[in-house]
Amino acid sequence: MKIQLNDLHDVCVDAFLRAGVSKAQAVPTVAALVVAESQGIASHGISRVPMYLAHVRHQRVNPQAVPTVVNQLASSALIDANDGFAFPACDQAIRVVTEKAAATGIAIAAVTNSHHFGVAGNHLLALGQAGLVGIAMGNSPAAMPAWGGKRSTFGTNPIAAIFPRKNASPVLIDLSLSEVARGKIMVAAKEGKAIPLGWALDGQGNPTTDAKAALAGMMMPMGGVKGAMLALMVEVMVTALTGSQFGAEADSFFVDAGNKPKLGQAFIGINLQGLAGNAVYENRLEALLSFILQDSEVRVPGERRFALEQRAKAEGVEISDALILQIKAIA
Repeated sequence: MKIQLNDLHDVCVDAFLRAGVSKAQAVPTVAALVVAESQGIASHGISRVPMYLAHVRHQRVNPQAVPTVVNQLASSALIDANDGFAFPACDQAIRVVTEKAAATGIAIAAVTNSHHFGVAGNHLLALGQAGLVGIAMGNSPAAMPAWGGKRSTFGTNPIAAIFPRKNASPVLIDLSLSEVARGKIMVAAKEGKAIPLGWALDGQGNPTTDAKAALAGMMMPMGGVKGAMLALMVEVMVTALTGSQFGAEADSFFVDAGNKPKLGQAFIGINLQGLAGNAVYENRLEALLSFILQDSEVRVPGERRFALEQRAKAEGVEISDALILQIKAIA
């Protein structure tokens, strides 16, 4: 069925509230899922509502949590999500980064005891609107081995960056660190097709082309050892600096029952005025984009996402009747 974004938002918020989630937790969480849906990122959109509410039922999430700042200096802060959904705590972290970067030139705010934080890059949109360059990263339940290892150690540990532009949508770079999305392996398994060597390992840590064995095993890091080192970098940044759990200590998001994930996220904001200044930055960024766009097949990162979002605001999005009924039934 085709549904307008406001109506979709209201249906989902109602489900969260009826499931015992506070309005302060429900509204930013649903807002983030609706934005992802509008951008064509269905894997992080409304399909997550049943999973999130299952986590509430099984006490993996505190539905009444209130994020709190537990430590801070002039250009840094740590926010405790208190086992609630990630989005309210991440929103608070972005507000803190914006304020502190305006005063000190650069700031970092991290979140601890958190949950799934959705589309990493979307947390940075407010920083871009404030004229800041932003970086985001977070860990997730283990799905990849350390390089040379045979055990799940790191999550797909997304990392993102935003570069604002003066009269255009920002450059938004957003990637997870696995070689391929798990969804592609799921499709191959469903269709009984083999997957390319290098995508995944089986449950014993051996390379496999069997999609079903891959689902029971681990994803491979993007770019081999380089991706594994990036995953390690993200893991250290969002756990050792915050006191959060490692991905290997968090139960999968894709099971209803399990522990509280207590994951970590970090957000960095850079004030352009503390470096070469806005005018130089804008000039150099546009010159670079003009150069790379001389190749007709190149597009600005984030461009497609923003175009889909604008169309969805006007036309609504297509959501399966079964999913809408499932969300209403859960409530």
